[in-house]
Amino acid sequence: MIGKRLRHWALTFAQPEARTVLVMGFACGLPFLLVGPTLSIWLRERGMSLGAIGLVAYTGFFYVFKFLWAPLLDRWQIPGLAQLGRRRGWLLAAQLLLLGGLVGLAMLGLDTTALTGFVLLLAITAFAGATQDTVVDAYRIEIAPLDQQGTLAATYSLGYRIGLIVGGAGALYAAEAWGWRVAYLVMALMLLPALLATVLAREPAETVPLRNEPLLAFMIGPFVAFFRRFGWLLALALLAFVGLYKLPDQMLGVLAGPFYLDTGFSKADIANVSKLYGVWIGIAGGFAGAFAVSAWGHYRSLLVAAVAVALSNLLFILMAFHPGELWAFVLTISGDNFSQGFAGVVLVAFMSGLTNRNFTATQYALLSALANLPGKLIGGVSGFMVEAWGYVGFFSVSAVSILPTLLLLAWLHRRAKMGALAS
Repeated sequence: MIGKRLRHWALTFAQPEARTVLVMGFACGLPFLLVGPTLSIWLRERGMSLGAIGLVAYTGFFYVFKFLWAPLLDRWQIPGLAQLGRRRGWLLAAQLLLLGGLVGLAMLGLDTTALTGFVLLLAITAFAGATQDTVVDAYRIEIAPLDQQGTLAATYSLGYRIGLIVGGAGALYAAEAWGWRVAYLVMALMLLPALLATVLAREPAETVPLRNEPLLAFMIGPFVAFFRRFGWLLALALLAFVGLYKLPDQMLGVLAGPFYLDTGFSKADIANVSKLYGVWIGIAGGFAGAFAVSAWGHYRSLLVAAVAVALSNLLFILMAFHPGELWAFVLTISGDNFSQGFAGVVLVAFMSGLTNRNFTATQYALLSALANLPGKLIGGVSGFMVEAWGYVGFFSVSAVSILPTLLLLAWLHRRAKMGALAS
């Protein structure tokens, strides 16, 4: 049985769609840091205040609220690109806008006399990146059946994390060697393989015709359809579950860097262990998650992943008790990033199964936004929690915060057994 699943798993990765999703994942991961943390270093080097940098970072909220314009991606084709189909047409348009935005940021530069134009162009670039994410998620779900979503999610995660490495460490190395303008031009050129992959890829089969109903009805239609499909109680439980699932991990996200510094590690240590070694451990966790979904199904995989994420948070307590000791840092990053990668792919596969293919882009954009929003909101006040409880108390609370998720998972599993929810 295991051998059969392994063969099926390997064949899925060998499909042309998997290679396409890998390249698209890279194109999604690349700009995420270029309009966020990487850009903030550029801003700080040019003397911008921390308060102003924080305000500029609000352009990243396009990634959170992408579900607001996702119905348009489900409703219409791009004029002039109809020959590519609905998904590839929107994807190519978003990629061209993204490439142009990065080139524009490089050419405009951080001239204080053109700062307003720079921020406006940054917002357009972030909008293009968020739109690309939305279309790629829809493409990934529609191009393959449900039993292949775990492996495609792992392939996407691999490409995405490589994109994060290039958009993070790669951009910093390029900026150090040639300056920020050249760095952003190089990053823009990195998108060219994704444009080629979009043109050559296979368009998913149309599950529904293009919509002709009034725009307002279509904007709210995907949300109404979700609640009609599952019923109000089950739909709300699913949304709450998705929103809470990544909470223990996201509570730590904002304070991870300061914690590493406070425990005596240098920026070089953090870059080597967290940003390079940790990324590859996360990739390994993602592939393990894909195999788990194939072998165990969604619910057992979700349970294992949730418990692993909570337990990995306790490793930070071990690190707090052994400050400056590299073995503790490596062990903590290993456990944390592996569990994050595992849980991320499992959750993506689960959310993919919840979407109605009549409204793929909109419903998945809503679920992915919910998966990130609560943790980001709580992460904003996590510094005050550490000041009140200390790091050990904070990490303990973050681990325990998984309990509501586990209770919801048990309830959802019972509903699945009753046939109210697909497993």
